[in-house]
Amino acid sequence: MSYEGPPPSRHRSPGWLARKKLSVAAGAAVVLVVAAGAVYLGNGAAQPEPSNAANALEYPSPSAGQAQSPGAAVSAAATPSVSTTPSTGATPTAATPTTPRTGWVPVDSTAWKAQADAYRALKIDPAPAGVGNLPEFRADCQYSHRLPDDPIVAPGLPGASHMHSFVGNKAVDANTVAGDLTTFTATSCKPVQDHSAYWVPTLYDNATGKPVETTGFRVYYRSLAKNSTGQMPMPNGLRMISGDAKKKKPTPRGATGQFYCAFYGPGDLDGVARSTNGNWPICGGDATLHFMLQFPDCWDGTHLDSPNHKDHVAYGSGNSCPTSHPVRIPAITFDIQYPAKGTPAGYYLSSDKEGKSASSMHGDAFVMWDVNTMNKRTKNCVLGRRTCDNYGYQK
Repeated sequence: MSYEGPPPSRHRSPGWLARKKLSVAAGAAVVLVVAAGAVYLGNGAAQPEPSNAANALEYPSPSAGQAQSPGAAVSAAATPSVSTTPSTGATPTAATPTTPRTGWVPVDSTAWKAQADAYRALKIDPAPAGVGNLPEFRADCQYSHRLPDDPIVAPGLPGASHMHSFVGNKAVDANTVAGDLTTFTATSCKPVQDHSAYWVPTLYDNATGKPVETTGFRVYYRSLAKNSTGQMPMPNGLRMISGDAKKKKPTPRGATGQFYCAFYGPGDLDGVARSTNGNWPICGGDATLHFMLQFPDCWDGTHLDSPNHKDHVAYGSGNSCPTSHPVRIPAITFDIQYPAKGTPAGYYLSSDKEGKSASSMHGDAFVMWDVNTMNKRTKNCVLGRRTCDNYGYQK
């Protein structure tokens, strides 16, 4: 993912912008800041409400025999668990977790305790002079492959989903489980220690019916709060969905959940014009279509997945997580770039070919990192509140 932009001193994150609650009138001139290799909205998208509502998706109920909701809220355990097997010695490494395909997926408490203990024992590395104070690290990914599969929502059912565009782990299909991500580690992401899989519905050109695949897919792991008290690393095997595949509301100029035009310099996020149906911007200048998607930053500490793929995680409020989801984890953010400027015919997502709006845009994350790398990045960058790139401190 190669963006050109101003120096890191001008870098501002969507979380920062959201907390500042900036606003821009529709059609007004705005500035997109492209810094340290990232694209950010000059007007700042609103931060999700502190609930699971923004993460809600409608999926089939678990079939008979699958685990149902555990009922009462989870207590705030000091060391929740994760599905990854540590190696012998001081620091754990990811191995081959075995997880059920659907429902409430339990975590391996022994393995997570080993990871959590190793994380707590780490010291924050001294940061070089000039490192920014945005609490984040990232993976830069490229398009990998396209399949009508979804190993989170429709596991073991090839072709049962609308078309998805995958980045990251190159071996992902409908049958992928967490252990596969540690066995087949070829990835389209940097750093290569990120074995995760990320996917979104495929974007199509409405005039030609041809897919439009991403030319840049940046995955941030960051803090959305003003401090990082209690920050923990991401547990391996965690599966999450953000957005609503069933939402099919129009996305006219100024609507939330729309694609926007991104570039460096003055311009209009909503585009210089709109598609005939009003749902898609037509970008001016050097701008191209982008989308940004925010995932929750709190975890229940007990499950790697839930029947609807949302109840095990939640959005924090202010500097705290809800008591039902007490473990503060890095918030994943997708920053997606498409090689398209917009046309009168517009586009459609595979999740809404008929309505041709952008409101059904959603994303899936199946997390699997080298545990030592995840621990170190979270400690230095998120807990230490310093800006990191793919390889550590951003220099």
